[in-house]
Amino acid sequence: MERISYTDVPQDIFKNLMAIENYLDNSTLDLHLLELVRLRVAQKNGCAYCVDMHHKILKKHNETDLRLSSLCVWEETNYFSEKECAVLKFTDVLTRLERHPISDNVFNPLLEHFTKSEIAQLTLAISQINTWTRLMKTFGFAPGKFRVNQN
Repeated sequence: MERISYTDVPQDIFKNLMAIENYLDNSTLDLHLLELVRLRVAQKNGCAYCVDMHHKILKKHNETDLRLSSLCVWEETNYFSEKECAVLKFTDVLTRLERHPISDNVFNPLLEHFTKSEIAQLTLAISQINTWTRLMKTFGFAPGKFRVNQN
């Protein structure tokens, strides 16, 4: 049951968050990779609404069932590229922050695949989906109702 309905949320919250989403979706980052990040954060944070959404979006973009079902154990598979693994490691670390800085072992592999500007965008993308998961879990939005645009 929703604690806070969509109509009760100040619309400027969604408007401003969507401006960031649009910025990220139109950045030089691969949209498929961004969706993997979004799904991984949703899994890590236990947000059923966001897991449902990003799973459906990835399916629309032809992600395989094998990779989707294995994302929660990505480190134990060989289904993800070196680039994706670097991003997923960064995603996991940034989602569950510790009291110490992000290690070079996590950051440096990103430099092999991304510019510093893109790493900044990745950091924003990870932070952004963490924000969304926290909102959805607080508001109590029900999973299963998300529909992917057919455009």
